[in-house]
Amino acid sequence: MKGVDHLPAVSLAELNDRAELLSRTDRKYVVAAAELDAVVTCVPGLRVLEVDGRRSSRYESTYLDTVDLDSWTGAATRRRHRWKVRSRVYADTGERWLEVKTRGLRGTIVKERVRHDGPDVSRHADAWVRDRLGAARVHDVDPSGLVATLHTSYRRTTLLLPGGAGRATIDRDLRWVSGHGTAEVGDVLVVETKAGTPRPGPLDRRLWELGHRPVRISKYGTGLALLTPDLPGNRWHRVTSRHLAGHLTIREGALA
Repeated sequence: MKGVDHLPAVSLAELNDRAELLSRTDRKYVVAAAELDAVVTCVPGLRVLEVDGRRSSRYESTYLDTVDLDSWTGAATRRRHRWKVRSRVYADTGERWLEVKTRGLRGTIVKERVRHDGPDVSRHADAWVRDRLGAARVHDVDPSGLVATLHTSYRRTTLLLPGGAGRATIDRDLRWVSGHGTAEVGDVLVVETKAGTPRPGPLDRRLWELGHRPVRISKYGTGLALLTPDLPGNRWHRVTSRHLAGHLTIREGALA
């Protein structure tokens, strides 16, 4: 990622001040790793998040769902009041957050989070999860009954877009683990733009110039679909069969 290495840096404090964007419009793209330089070197004003000299960070997330996979099904069938609950670890620092993602007005994504300690999410957080889901009009989920269904890991680079256009993330080395096995994807990046308005930003326009269009990809939805063959057909079939299939390694078996 030589193009990213040559971008000027931005601190975490400044990035959050300018573009924290917990309520936002997202667009996601699947891009070959070899194309990244052509993307970022032609967008003037990009800056890259740098923390303690690092320009990328390892993320690990554990998704929590009902035993009937109501969260996954809601996303797969595009229910209006869909939701996700996950525990996220910033592996380089050990920082841990419990996050709830829901849908706001006009389809915007609303992410709320609270710090937590230790490898397991404390049941004291049940009340907070229930409250945040209830605020999004999700009333039929019992947080105490949620179970871990999928673990994801990847390395992320974060960009601050120019002109107040928001931020973007570049994820690589994606890996999914479930009770059915593991899946990994190489030489492919997931680029996500995050803006406070529905208008496309400069990075979107550059990606469009190179022939890329937004795709439907969800780390949780896609990963669970890849590793659970008996799930019904879903909205991520196109991205798994067209964009990821040639780059996937799947190993079956519990904790393969």
